[in-house]
Amino acid sequence: MTASATLTARPGTVPIPYRVVEREAETPDTATIVLEPARSTLQPFTPGQFAMVYAFGIGDIPLSVSGINGHRLTHTVRTVGAVSGALHGLRRGDTVGVRGPFGTGWELPAAVGNDLLVVAGGIGLAPLRPLVRDALATPERYGRLNVLIGARTPHELLYAEDVRSWQSAARVLTTVDRADPLWQGEVGVVTTLLDRAAFDPGASAAFICGPEPMMRATAGELAHRGVDPELIRVSLERNVHCATGHCGHCQLGPLLLCRDGPVVSWNKAAHLLMVREL
Repeated sequence: MTASATLTARPGTVPIPYRVVEREAETPDTATIVLEPARSTLQPFTPGQFAMVYAFGIGDIPLSVSGINGHRLTHTVRTVGAVSGALHGLRRGDTVGVRGPFGTGWELPAAVGNDLLVVAGGIGLAPLRPLVRDALATPERYGRLNVLIGARTPHELLYAEDVRSWQSAARVLTTVDRADPLWQGEVGVVTTLLDRAAFDPGASAAFICGPEPMMRATAGELAHRGVDPELIRVSLERNVHCATGHCGHCQLGPLLLCRDGPVVSWNKAAHLLMVREL
């Protein structure tokens, strides 16, 4: 190699600057930020995929896209550590680094002609939000749309304005684990909402994201009711570091979730999630 030769980084290895153009507090520890490219742009994202979002001087973490609008990316972040805390504290005009897109998407087009069940637990609604928006944008392609939402408390429910707007075209059911004196809705785990959903098990597709026990219970119950496990998709989470399939931190059995996930069919996920501490 000569002194004048130029080294070119592989796609996805170098963060690209994105600027915060909007920020909305969802709950005391959760915020939604909208990013637009400061200079160059990343390749288009699809619902279910994720980006590595870098807080300069601190580090980066994987964040699913919770909204896609042209070159703008929306992410919802909950404070759980140093990086997420820094991203949660961003304000309009701040700059972050973004790598991506990474991973597999929900593959909504594969569900054409079926009833849809979107089942979210807690912040698991974030990666499902763009899928719901896409389904509502082309209702003629699908049967009945059900959005089932669970949260620990009423104060942890996300996207209140979106959820209200969805109710005009979808069956939206919400439950919480623990009510407060003002809560008038359902109390209990999200699987209790399945009996009130409108779907034909033999002609349905399901998209599930949330805590792992909730996903196991929901996917297992839907398969038991007759939904094709290949049409049940879950979004799995492990410790993603490189996001390029090289470091192995996100391994789940034979899968590297940054590459082979995070969205996988229940056919692939079921036996892996039954192995203790895998």
